[in-house]
Amino acid sequence: MMENWYFILELAGTAAFAVSGAMTAVEMKMDLFGAAILGMTTACEGGIIREMILGLTPPKAFRDPVYAITAIVISLLVFQPFVRKYLHKQQGIYDRVLQTMDTIGLSIFTMTGIETAMSYTAKPSLFLAVFVGVLTGTGGGVLRDLFANRTPVIFRKYFYASASLCGALVCVLLWGWLGHLLAVAAGGCVILVLRFLAARYRWDLPPAKEF
Repeated sequence: MMENWYFILELAGTAAFAVSGAMTAVEMKMDLFGAAILGMTTACEGGIIREMILGLTPPKAFRDPVYAITAIVISLLVFQPFVRKYLHKQQGIYDRVLQTMDTIGLSIFTMTGIETAMSYTAKPSLFLAVFVGVLTGTGGGVLRDLFANRTPVIFRKYFYASASLCGALVCVLLWGWLGHLLAVAAGGCVILVLRFLAARYRWDLPPAKEF
């Protein structure tokens, strides 16, 4: 039952991040292959890095191609001319959809990263679980931006990795008290709320200033 639940969560996160990656490819005027690769990278790379750190090889993305296939199919759908034309005309909708998909993917993958660390490590420390969770949530987005030849979003604007960190801490700290499902739900909700509040009130961490 728990495995089915986490499978659904990961599939939903894969779909959300694939949309985010493909939309970035459209924005950067990449071709069809570029959209598929960027969507798959955004959706799968965080989990691949997570499992390599935990010694779970080969990573799940290679053992079960459903994640990569889902990401590629969704990326190709986003790349369709009528979708690209609509998004091009509706810049406000484009920005909201991209931000929403990024937020959903971030929340889901941060939580599944923590669950994996807790399940496959004999004595997971607070640092390990939080680190793996944040890396799972943000890793795909970082590679997406690097492939798109731009500074990763988490380093330049938006309350992004910080929201993942806060949610991860809440989840791990509540893990022993509330149980797996409630801790995951609480941590995921913290990320969603912080990200949407940050978008609404334009929260950013202080940037570097020139001397």
